Amino acid sequence: MSFIAMNRFKVRQGAEADFEAMWKARESRLSEMEGFREFRLLKGPEGDGYRLYSSHVIWDSRADFEAWTKSEQFRDAHRNAGASATRDALLEPPQFEGFETVLREG
Repeated sequence: MSFIAMNRFKVRQGAEADFEAMWKARESRLSEMEGFREFRLLKGPEGDGYRLYSSHVIWDSRADFEAWTKSEQFRDAHRNAGASATRDALLEPPQFEGFETVLREG
């Protein structure tokens, strides 16, 4: 079945628009990868001084996701991940979560 890779981001209050703009302007290159199915940037609830976001990527398999993490496309897409604008927007480093699908409906 599929594999879902997610990163959770705690974005400082007031930095949401800049954070979203960074994602919209990036060159993702995900569509070049075998097994890539869908990407979503999700905006979640507010917390104490932050807004929760999650990147949500659906892959055909964990192997396809792992190939992405070792690819030139991944390095290009994450080239500016440590830039000061990104660091300033986040309260802490992103938290990765990976899930293998065990049941799917629809």
